[in-house]
Amino acid sequence: MAIIKPYKGIHPKIDQTVFVAENAVIIGDVEIGKDSSIWYNVVIRGDVNYIRIGERTNIQDGTIIHVDHKRYPTIIGNNVTVGHKVMLHACTIEDYCLIGMSATVMDGVIVGKYSIVAAGALVTPGKVIEPYSLWAGVPAKFVRKLTEEEIAWLEKSAENYVKYKNSYLEEGLG
Repeated sequence: MAIIKPYKGIHPKIDQTVFVAENAVIIGDVEIGKDSSIWYNVVIRGDVNYIRIGERTNIQDGTIIHVDHKRYPTIIGNNVTVGHKVMLHACTIEDYCLIGMSATVMDGVIVGKYSIVAAGALVTPGKVIEPYSLWAGVPAKFVRKLTEEEIAWLEKSAENYVKYKNSYLEEGLG
């Protein structure tokens, strides 16, 4: 059973349609919207600020999500794919984004809708990623605008993870 605990009297609010893996940890002022999925070894710690995760968003294995004390919460929109071992700290990820495996997105960053942060990228504090952009590297830099095919793929990725989480729930795994 997942570890879901209050912090200072604030309980996480998780829609009943969300898949939460048995070894995920969700603490404090966290809200997760319908049809989202929180996979294995994920830690979501809303202790000194709040975390909001939208609908149909998937947070994949080994990801850590935290906040900055009072200055920045973490807000993740709808239909977002967060890859394996990502670090999201006190940032905003708008709708239909993909954050690649092992990427780090730091304090005050805003990732605009329909954008991709490449695997292994480090988005340094305060960067603003314009919508429909690909950013990569350490530190991350603008690479190019997304193609129509990539934009369509971002929508498909979110849909696929709703199917995956439904199959896990049907198997009694959540």
